[in-house]
Amino acid sequence: DPVRTRITVRRGPGTVEELAMQRWFVGERAEPPVVSVRFDGAERARPAPGVIEALTVADVIVICPSNPVISIGPILAIPGVRDVLVARRDRVVAVSPIVGGAPVKGPADRLMAPLGIDVSCVGVARAYAEICSSLVIDAVDAERAAEVEAAGVHAVVTDTMMRSPEIAD
Repeated sequence: DPVRTRITVRRGPGTVEELAMQRWFVGERAEPPVVSVRFDGAERARPAPGVIEALTVADVIVICPSNPVISIGPILAIPGVRDVLVARRDRVVAVSPIVGGAPVKGPADRLMAPLGIDVSCVGVARAYAEICSSLVIDAVDAERAAEVEAAGVHAVVTDTMMRSPEIAD
């Protein structure tokens, strides 16, 4: 089912405009300040065949280190998906896309901060606390592990950045 991510941006004092996500991200280079994000059509959409069943029987569900707002957000907005993750929270592990207070790639910071999500592994933990029991955070953020735990999410600290092919060994 079609779900379109719409970004409302500030154009000036008292002026806002809603854009298609790709227009904001590519056409506007993710520069206009974000006011809000909505997933047009999500309330009418249904998960693809097999999605809920797969989530229900999976041994572990991994949320990849993607943008929490525009990559993971639309998935969670589909009716039924968030519910099954909440029910299976003890089987859900996420990998933080924020390392050292900055996104590994992309404009997550330009979306998270205006929406009240701290741009840190702690902000990711708080955003995912309802759906995820463990969060993998980079060793750079080891000193924030206690804050992740205080958000109700178990922190797993490791080197998450692949800086050279040798790291994969």
